[in-house]
Amino acid sequence: MFDGAFLSHAIFWLIGAISVCGVVSAFAAMFAMGRSGYRED
Repeated sequence: MFDGAFLSHAIFWLIGAISVCGVVSAFAAMFAMGRSGYRED
C-alpha cells in the first residue's frame, strides 16, 4: 500500500511540522514573557 518513498516523505513532513510548531510557540512564549515585564498590574 505505502512504499518507502511515501513513508520517508510523510515522516519528513511530520518532523518539519512539529519543528515549525515548536519554533512558533517558543517565539510566542518569549514574546509574552518579555511583554509581561513592562506591565504593572
